[in-house]
Amino acid sequence: MDDDYFMKIAIEEARLAALAGEVPVGAVLVDADERVLAHAGNAMIRLQDPTAHAEIIAIREASRTCGNYRLTGTSLYVTIEPCPMCAGAIVLARIRRLVYGAPDPKAGACGSLFNIVQDARLNHRVELTCGVLEEECREMIRSFFAARR
Repeated sequence: MDDDYFMKIAIEEARLAALAGEVPVGAVLVDADERVLAHAGNAMIRLQDPTAHAEIIAIREASRTCGNYRLTGTSLYVTIEPCPMCAGAIVLARIRRLVYGAPDPKAGACGSLFNIVQDARLNHRVELTCGVLEEECREMIRSFFAARR
C-alpha cells in the first residue's frame, strides 16, 4: 500500500464529514505495519466540541486502541494541513510521519504559517510529506466553502 491508498481513506472520511455539514477534513492513522488504527472526519458541530478535528479524534481513538498515548512508529494521513492545535497533538503523540493533501495558507501549522511538527526546539520532530492527492483534497474544501457563500 502507498500514500495514495491511505489518503483516499482520509478523503472518504472528509466526504462523510461534509455530508454531515462539517468542514470536510478527514484523517487516518496507521501503524508501522500499515494497519489502520483509526479514521475520522471533523465532528465539531455534531459533538459541539471545538477540539473535535479529524486528527484529534483519530489520535484519541488510536491511543485507546493501542493502550498508549505515544503513537511512535505511526503515520497520520490528513486531507488538509493540520492547524496549530492538531500539530501540537501530533508532536505530543510522537507520531513518526505526517502526510497531508492540501496546504492551508490561513491556518496551516505544518509548513504554511508555522512548522510546529518540525520545530527543532521541541522534543520530537515529525517526518513530513505534503501534496498527496492535493488537487482532490483542495477541491473538496474549496467546493464546500463555495457552496456556503
